Amino acid sequence: MNLPQLENLVKVDDDVTNDNYGHYPDRRPIESLLYYGLVLVDKPAGPTSHEVVAWVKRILEIEKAGHSGTLDPGATGLLPLGLGEGTKALSVLLLGPKEYYALARLHSHVSVDSLKGVMQEFTGEIYQRPPQRSSVRRVTRVRTVYEFDYLENYDRLVLMRILCQSGTYIRKIIYDIGEVLSPGATMVELRRTRVSNLSEQASGLVRLHDLTDAYQRYKESKDDEKLRRLILPIEHCLEGIRAVTVRDTAVDALCHGAPLAVPGVVAVPKDLRAGELVGVYTLKGEVVGLGQAAMIKEEIEQNTRGIAFVMKRIIMKPGTYPKAWRSKGEQAANVSVPSSSSSSFEVDLDRLENENSDEF
Repeated sequence: MNLPQLENLVKVDDDVTNDNYGHYPDRRPIESLLYYGLVLVDKPAGPTSHEVVAWVKRILEIEKAGHSGTLDPGATGLLPLGLGEGTKALSVLLLGPKEYYALARLHSHVSVDSLKGVMQEFTGEIYQRPPQRSSVRRVTRVRTVYEFDYLENYDRLVLMRILCQSGTYIRKIIYDIGEVLSPGATMVELRRTRVSNLSEQASGLVRLHDLTDAYQRYKESKDDEKLRRLILPIEHCLEGIRAVTVRDTAVDALCHGAPLAVPGVVAVPKDLRAGELVGVYTLKGEVVGLGQAAMIKEEIEQNTRGIAFVMKRIIMKPGTYPKAWRSKGEQAANVSVPSSSSSSFEVDLDRLENENSDEF
């Protein structure tokens, strides 16, 4: 499996991986895949997103799963689900755009030219206040609509496509368009087809009954071919951020929360920026966690010691790789990116999740 984020990295040192520890993402045993997996569910109309998560947990007989970006019960389409510790990687999807196809009903007839003109006004940065039925704070905020396309209409029904920033409320956009046109408008149907780098067209979506069939087949005959087609390695959802690779000997310390020091780094992006959020990977391509750069590439190349990355979120379970660090004084606590390295590339994952906990 070739992960795009691991291509074109610049080596700052050489090392090899020990095949006795860890797993290449596309060769994980099913038990491990259920702990670091990604399912692109085709959510049906009716259930809530949380109900879909509960059903998947019951189908796969796992204790932990979570989704990225709530869909209204009536909405359908792409609902990315992380399995096990893979849930910790889903917040990265909030950094990318989302694509929707919406069916709106105008409350009276309006010319196509007038409608297209108003849609053009709602392209770019817009102001939105979350609706009353939302779990986020109802304050006016700025969201970006990258593309807003008129597709077709029948009578007062209009089909449109929206590519927008995460956290944009499509129902609210349609309501506001109706207000500008004066007669009013209501969203009838909504389907999400893309979340960041994941899309219905490129990746295909998973229906719940197919997932049930695949898991039962695996349980009964140990035939995992279909199940592997439906459950992707969690690394697929991290293509939106760049990567660094580390030595096997550094992995377990990182899993315990230690910062990544220069000697543990193997390869980095050629134009790494201080403060940038990156995925930290083993030499096999497994994600260890998410980190923030404390140095640029040139500083990592020129120094033999010092903190290169600060871990912000740990995904890999401790003990996956053998311990290779001394307990006393080796793991610095509460290490942060130096103030001189602060930049506009820093990402607050917790704040991002809180601001985008639901959208429809």
